[in-house]
Amino acid sequence: MRPFPHHAHHAHPTHHARRIAACLVAALAVIAGGLVQADPAEAAAGRIRLGSSADAVRATWSGPAFTMNGSGGIVSASMAKAVDAIRGGTGSLDVVVLAASAPGSGSRTPECDAVMRLSGVNSCTTWTLTKASDGNNAQANTDIRNAEFVYFAGGDQCKYAAWKSTSLRASVQSVVAKGGGSGGGSAGHHINSSVVYDACQGSITSSEALANPYDPYATFTTGMFDWPNYAGTINDSHFVTRDRMGRTMAFVARALKDGLTSGGRAWGVGVEEGGSLFIDKNGLATLSGADTYVVLGDHTPEKAVAGQPLTFSDFKIWRLTSGHTFDFKNRPTCGYYLRSVTDGVTDSNLYNGTPVTNC
Repeated sequence: MRPFPHHAHHAHPTHHARRIAACLVAALAVIAGGLVQADPAEAAAGRIRLGSSADAVRATWSGPAFTMNGSGGIVSASMAKAVDAIRGGTGSLDVVVLAASAPGSGSRTPECDAVMRLSGVNSCTTWTLTKASDGNNAQANTDIRNAEFVYFAGGDQCKYAAWKSTSLRASVQSVVAKGGGSGGGSAGHHINSSVVYDACQGSITSSEALANPYDPYATFTTGMFDWPNYAGTINDSHFVTRDRMGRTMAFVARALKDGLTSGGRAWGVGVEEGGSLFIDKNGLATLSGADTYVVLGDHTPEKAVAGQPLTFSDFKIWRLTSGHTFDFKNRPTCGYYLRSVTDGVTDSNLYNGTPVTNC
């Protein structure tokens, strides 16, 4: 999420508190004058490679495959499935991790540390790209194109969305096109959906989004990636822990009202911390770890107007627990429970319900 550095998590302030804080920061900057130093996160692009110095070479790969994680770290169970699917159970492949900031403490390569413990991995290269223009870094793009899986770390999806206008976007797309894969956690999960909640103005809470689905903090990027079988999706992360069902409902309503998705449907995919969806080349998702929720809006909102609370009836919600599957290619038409929002107030018990079976 945007307010957090790579792998750091803090409570979300209110709009009022955030704006007061911004003013204080500006005032302190003026007082400090020339003593204010540049943010160390704005350092030059950094590259750290683990494993073999030579890339794996192979004519064809067996993906694509994807991992969608509710928090920033690698979930070994789903990542191992993606690696095996892409390499077809034989040989080894190369992974690139993309981050917009370095970890605040501990290892400088936490994702690659986890990836290198898996079978079938030849190398893992961490690229820290702190500026939008770093998406045009020649060596980074070469590494991406030579890799078979690209993982977007946690951090700031607004910085990832800024790479849309750089060479990096096409490089990642080329990995998937050749039968490789993509994935990410937290911010990296967000960037892998077809509609990206980019948080470029700051992070929004469920209560804020329900009170005004056109709140200035509800901003979106489209046209970044559109992965096979995953159209019409809006990813969300840290889903239950940070009570994000309400804002996902608002995001789905916005997507429908504004025509950000096609076919009159929008699908929120909310993954809890510690959960990970592995999605195979046929669009079948299998959950490892904590719960995931798929939230379908399939009609025009009854009320989605700037400055007014949301009204939307009968969101269809599927709750997945570890080991359960969801077919994104042939999306189910039953097994959901229903929840509504009326004048910004949701039904109770958003995260659990009795599935409808007579559909």
